[in-house]
Amino acid sequence: MSMTTLNHHRVGSGEPLVLVHGIGSRWQVWEPIIDALAAHFDVIAVDLPGFGGSAPLEHTTVATLTDALAEFLSAQGIERPHLAGNSMGGLICLELGARGLARSVTAYSPIGFWDRAGRIWCQRSLGAARGLVRPLRSVLPKLLGTAAGRTAFLYLVFGKPWSVDTAVAVDTANGAGDAPGFAEALASFDTARLRDIGALADIPVTVAWGSRDVLLTYATQSRRAESALPDAEHVTLRGSGHTPFYDDPDACAKVLLDTAGAA
Repeated sequence: MSMTTLNHHRVGSGEPLVLVHGIGSRWQVWEPIIDALAAHFDVIAVDLPGFGGSAPLEHTTVATLTDALAEFLSAQGIERPHLAGNSMGGLICLELGARGLARSVTAYSPIGFWDRAGRIWCQRSLGAARGLVRPLRSVLPKLLGTAAGRTAFLYLVFGKPWSVDTAVAVDTANGAGDAPGFAEALASFDTARLRDIGALADIPVTVAWGSRDVLLTYATQSRRAESALPDAEHVTLRGSGHTPFYDDPDACAKVLLDTAGAA
């Protein structure tokens, strides 16, 4: 299946900036910071194949998603954009940067810097959370309508889940529950890692990690990212979780603008 088109949201003007979500997510996860970014860049927030509004691939792995995004950018004539990604999207952006396809890369809590136990915890936690969505679908709005319910259900992804809007919480849960690419992509985490720094050594790279990230544990995995990418900037987003854009949009936008500005 050709990936010359992906569902995406495009706004702003300037150099191209491509935003890449994590597993079970969709382009809307960037909404808290899109306006701030669109003031400086031509922002293209994509739905990866099998997530959000994009059709699935025949086989959905981190590797095939990376290739599909590269194919989409080429087909759209988007040459060497600034790239920013969260979680699975973070590793995808780092990989495309290593291939020489980026002007800068900002990765928020990227996958692939785990040990075996950390990877298994991530896979089992996400798989279990997704498994709850369909049986609870009819009561999700009520469940996620309370601060306690949002905290119990979304603590893996948000640092301050109690403060997230109910509609955002419901959309987040359903986005994971409805994604046809989820299970196969999650299984492919077994072998997902950055194998070669490549061209990343020649461009501005920032890895930003939420201090409250319990899915890809901040204390250990941010340190591994530092040793694997010694020339990159490494930033701690205090009080933020695994997907930090709702926790601290100003800090998230600043990290990205600083990184792209350095290019």
